[in-house]
Amino acid sequence: MFEWSETDVLIRDAVRAFIDREIRPNLDALDSGELPPYLIIRKLFSQFGIDTLGGEAVDKMLAEQRAREAAAAAGETKPDKKEKAFGASPFAGQESVMAVLIGELSGVCMGLVTAMGVSIGLAATTIMSRGTLAQKERWLKDIVTMTKVVSWAITEPDSGSDAFGGMKTYVKRDGADYILNGRKTFITNGPYADVMIVYAKLDDGAGGDKRERKVLTFVLDKGMEGLSQGKPFRKMGLHSSPTGELFFDNVRVGRDRLLGETEEHTSGDGRDSARSSFTAERIGVAFMALGIINECHRLCLAYAASRKLWGQEIGRFQLVQLKLARMEIARINVQNMVFNTLERGRAGKPPTLAEASAMKLYASEAATEVAMEAVQLFGGNGYMTDYRVEQLARDAKSLMIYAGSNEIQVTHIAKGLLAQ
Repeated sequence: MFEWSETDVLIRDAVRAFIDREIRPNLDALDSGELPPYLIIRKLFSQFGIDTLGGEAVDKMLAEQRAREAAAAAGETKPDKKEKAFGASPFAGQESVMAVLIGELSGVCMGLVTAMGVSIGLAATTIMSRGTLAQKERWLKDIVTMTKVVSWAITEPDSGSDAFGGMKTYVKRDGADYILNGRKTFITNGPYADVMIVYAKLDDGAGGDKRERKVLTFVLDKGMEGLSQGKPFRKMGLHSSPTGELFFDNVRVGRDRLLGETEEHTSGDGRDSARSSFTAERIGVAFMALGIINECHRLCLAYAASRKLWGQEIGRFQLVQLKLARMEIARINVQNMVFNTLERGRAGKPPTLAEASAMKLYASEAATEVAMEAVQLFGGNGYMTDYRVEQLARDAKSLMIYAGSNEIQVTHIAKGLLAQ
């Protein structure tokens, strides 16, 4: 794949029309936090049929699973012990469409993508990969249609990049149930989430190294006794994506909320689930970075052609040309990464965690550099909110921290290389 297909271009143009009509007029309200992103996301899903597409995909998948399980119960087939690969999505087969959507939205209001991506990317795929049929029937359709807002909670105040070793949120068995205690922070959609995917360590009283305790994955619903959701944080960027804390004070959770309804999941414990989500999330960062780069590139070309100093357009100055040339190089490189990923997905050979980490590291740094250079090219105007490049710079910086800091990406890349 070396360019977008005709279908992709048609969808891109339709998305751009939606952005001009529904998002750009509301950018100030979104960036101030006055307007939460969910109404706009739902309108987007409705107008482009994404909710219908996702809902129908879930219905079909559940019908097929019911048929398989019924046949197995009747002894007609052997039960399939294999789980779907982590990262499976109800939008499988629509990856290039989603890449176009993510890129176009990210270039204007990246917080919308973050809020949407956590719900239908991280949360939905976790339930698809690890949930029982009953659990999928209970939560999945409302999630992929954005009827309900979801958060994916792994990060804690004292863990950061040491997500598993430093995890202190824990559950203890209490009869057939579990009692959950702890705290999660930097949780996208946390303040408004209707459903929460929560990772916690099992304290079984056996002692041993706390860092190595089993990690279990639970699904919680808003309003459960002992569950509290903090107010949105004030942040440097991504203002249109609400981020907050979750608090668990003796929250009683039944086994029906433990994904897979077993502590001995066939695909490993919660660490394996999260690592798979890390791969998808880091690939998504490259898609988002491309959107930032494309928008900065567009704005800078237009500004360089119209802004005049010393009687001529600033695009004639060699230093400005150098900035534009470097932006173009970054655009080509990140776009090629995106195209390569889409093509590999079609061939059934998606990137490994190490490769996804390399993509995330390069793309996030490229987007941040391009956005900061855009501010510089605009000069004093670039520092003003009216010209929007300052928002792009604030949002781009989050990509170097989001989905695992860039420093931890180096470790994952190196481990992948040394394991070969």
